[in-house]
Amino acid sequence: MASDSPRVSVLMVLADSGDGALDAARRALAAPECSELIVLDNASRDGIAQRLAREHADVARVRVLELGANLGFGAAMNRGAAVAQGDWLLLLNPDCLLAADSMSRLLAAAQGEALVGAIVCDAQGRPDAAAWRRAPTLRRVLCMMSGLARFESRWPALAGVNRRDALPDATVSVEALSGALMLLPRAVFARVGGFDAGYFLHFEDLDLCARVRATGTSLRLAGAVRVLHAKGGSSGGRALFVARHKHRGLLRYLRTHDAAARRWSWRALLPALVWLHFALQAPRLVLRDARARSVRPPAL
Repeated sequence: MASDSPRVSVLMVLADSGDGALDAARRALAAPECSELIVLDNASRDGIAQRLAREHADVARVRVLELGANLGFGAAMNRGAAVAQGDWLLLLNPDCLLAADSMSRLLAAAQGEALVGAIVCDAQGRPDAAAWRRAPTLRRVLCMMSGLARFESRWPALAGVNRRDALPDATVSVEALSGALMLLPRAVFARVGGFDAGYFLHFEDLDLCARVRATGTSLRLAGAVRVLHAKGGSSGGRALFVARHKHRGLLRYLRTHDAAARRWSWRALLPALVWLHFALQAPRLVLRDARARSVRPPAL
């Protein structure tokens, strides 16, 4: 890597993420811009963190930090950012598989200083809904939960968080990005104080987007960059657990970033609606967890 090339510290959090993380790590390390890979292990029991450490024992730019407890996604990322040395941070899910030129294309989309994301897709090339979305507001969330967002094309006031118009094929400014993959200058991450560790799982990415945007730093979606996202490696058999934290994160986010959610009329009603939504999902999620546990392979 040339000395004047951008140096990117790749941060990856593991939480029983499965062996897909091994491929994600190899692909990240193959990028010329990757100056280091820092793996944060949230007390996983699948042995993947230890395998990564053994496979790269002679590679100085790989560090595996075992945190000893499950600190949550944001708090673990903050630990990694605190020791990172790169000019840029690439926050990468362990189920996101970069192409050979993904990192360079994301850096080009940043145009100096920005928080940049890509279109994350499943194995069939279908984009995640979270790849093309707006910042959540109370109105947008209520439209999504009620199903009214389906009529957005006829009545734009009913728009939800996920956008329904065509995905861009160029780099565009956006309000929010998917936390599955985010690239930003280390200085910007430090400027906003990193992730809010009050979010355990979900919505910490949207909170980071909101705080970065508030500093005047732009958010850009590199529409031409597609990244395979083999979704769910860390949540298999824990769908109920994940959904509980997602709903908790939603409440925290709205109360922090939308004044409407802090009005007296919503102080009791909003939590009731959010937890009712969770309760209606819970039976299906319990069954999904039971099925996942019945077919889960043994720990390595």
